Amino acid sequence: MSKPSESAELYQRAFLQLIAEDKSISFHAERGREFLYRPGQLLVGAEDQQRVVEKLRENDIVARPGEGFAGLARLTLPNNAEDIPRVVRLLRDQRTWPNERVPLVQPHHVVVGHGGLVMGNPGDRPHPTDPVSAPKSDERLKNVRVGIIDTGISADASGEHSDWFDGRYAKEADDVDAAYSSGDNFALQGGHGTFVAGVIQNAAPGVTFDPEAGLDPNGFGDEERICAKITELGKKKINILNLSLGCFTADDVASEPLRRTIEALPRGIVVVASAGNQGTQRPSWPAALCGVTAVAAAQQERDGSLAPAFYSNWGHWVDACAIGNRASTYLKGEWQLPGEPSATPFALWAYWYGTSFAAPLVTGRIAATMVADGVDAGQARDKLLSGPEFHPGYGVFVK
Repeated sequence: MSKPSESAELYQRAFLQLIAEDKSISFHAERGREFLYRPGQLLVGAEDQQRVVEKLRENDIVARPGEGFAGLARLTLPNNAEDIPRVVRLLRDQRTWPNERVPLVQPHHVVVGHGGLVMGNPGDRPHPTDPVSAPKSDERLKNVRVGIIDTGISADASGEHSDWFDGRYAKEADDVDAAYSSGDNFALQGGHGTFVAGVIQNAAPGVTFDPEAGLDPNGFGDEERICAKITELGKKKINILNLSLGCFTADDVASEPLRRTIEALPRGIVVVASAGNQGTQRPSWPAALCGVTAVAAAQQERDGSLAPAFYSNWGHWVDACAIGNRASTYLKGEWQLPGEPSATPFALWAYWYGTSFAAPLVTGRIAATMVADGVDAGQARDKLLSGPEFHPGYGVFVK
């Protein structure tokens, strides 16, 4: 594996500092089982709520019912906010429930954008690059609708990148990426959603898309917000949903809210999700869910050959891979991480790498195949996944 650059190490440090300072995020740091979660929140199956409350009371833990989501109940543990991983393991242990069914229980996981670098992610922040010429638009693609849950879209995307975005999405105030931490200095994943939208347009020029802000400008969200945005897009007759984000979970158990919400989408919507950038086989959710197209990243070597990207997650749960190193649409502003001597200016274009940018390439290719072959999204996905170039652990390579 390649050694992370100095800026990547500074990027990692900046993320960890944000997590340490944010009282709404806790970091379970058990080696190989790391995950982020909302402190003091426990999600349980609605049918299990009462007996879980009673079992916690037996263990001198106070649990207060709160408003749930995705068919799950929420319990607040005010005196055990940082103890959620221990409580979850207690409640998942069959010995806690002699002669009873173990209840459905999990933390409320924090979700991150896969352009970020959290928990050892060896990626890097974006770098400025030259403008990229817009590909010729295919008028047929305007009838294909792609949902993008990410940091949102830049405030003037349709003006600053008119050849890429003008007339291809409806401007809504709550879809705008706040992007900046202060002044024109970018937050840690500011512009991530605009970059992803450009990758999709490059692969499917002219496609209609609906950007939704499910992550904040630093790239953090949670299962509740992502589920709400998935449900919202499911009502808008989208064909494909791109999720360049994900989370690790307690003991690698599937995220139940994401599973339920994605399964509840209208029939025919194809969900594409990035595999994550930690260079591990650990499943990232929702990518590892059954029925979700999980996308890893590949990279081209100097001799032109294809190889797994050093940062990409991989495993039996991955369906496809694509080049993750890309240039795309971005914003105006500056990057200056703590510890850097000077700011780096950006002028609407960037080069970035991560599975975040492999996934939208696959999303765009599915859309393009739909109109080229006159098929629906599921058939287009299946055609791409039947491609000849298969890499164990990384899936079918999609150009």
